[in-house]
Amino acid sequence: MSSNAKKKARRMLSLSGYSPICKLVEPGRCQFTDEWISCKLMERLDVSSTSSLLRFGPLPNKDAPLNLSTCACILAKADLPTSAKDEELESVVRPYTPVSTNDSVGFFDLLVKNYGKNGRMSRHLCEMNIGEEVEFKHIPFNVKIQAPFKQKKIVMLVGGTGITPMIQALHAILGDDANSAEVTMLYGSKVSSDILGYELLQEWTNQYPGKFKVTHVLSDEPEDSTWRGKKGYITKEMLAEELPNPSDKDSIIFVCGPPAMYKALCGPRDENKLTGVLADLGYEDSQVFKF
Repeated sequence: MSSNAKKKARRMLSLSGYSPICKLVEPGRCQFTDEWISCKLMERLDVSSTSSLLRFGPLPNKDAPLNLSTCACILAKADLPTSAKDEELESVVRPYTPVSTNDSVGFFDLLVKNYGKNGRMSRHLCEMNIGEEVEFKHIPFNVKIQAPFKQKKIVMLVGGTGITPMIQALHAILGDDANSAEVTMLYGSKVSSDILGYELLQEWTNQYPGKFKVTHVLSDEPEDSTWRGKKGYITKEMLAEELPNPSDKDSIIFVCGPPAMYKALCGPRDENKLTGVLADLGYEDSQVFKF
């Protein structure tokens, strides 16, 4: 690879410096199927002290994009030790949503937070060597609500790594010039130094004023921090201030985050019935989608 090509590749593996891209395909066309397929880690870019942007490829057809529908995820599998001191291996499977789009040919990018000993797969992905392989597949259950979204007001309630499906959705919304939907995001993180995808979100809010707004809420920000934004957790009062009125049927709320967030805001993700704060505010089941 020439020096210029290497620079271009490095520049492309980034969470900043590019605009959203809307390139939708219908479900059923993904290069990954219900059979496990190995892909190598091609590049890694550390985007914070605990998070990395990982590029995997080549895809089975290296001359084509992943062709993953929006919104949808893929499954990753690796054989990992059952404990730090145990040589016995077991297969660990976790879902991940690529932050790259179908504009990328022959590879895809994952944004992964390393949870250390509390996340065996995330730690493995962030610490594996370039050239090592991980197995991936895609099944119908991985297909979520599909873009283009018909609603004109879209709310995203996000916690931690739940940002990756929202980045995928934002590509479809902001990358479509004909889409007039307005997006409001409330994004819960622990500390300002480790907000996953922060630079990308800041760039897109600057590119799309009046169309995309983000409010960050930090739960563990130090008291002596210079952070001037909101602290604590996403509350009923914040939602009442930021969300469209429940009577507005041309709106939808996406929720994606840790189990505690689902329980507090909308009820467990595997339950269709809406409970929690959003139910208390008067929203109906059909107005909320749990990722």
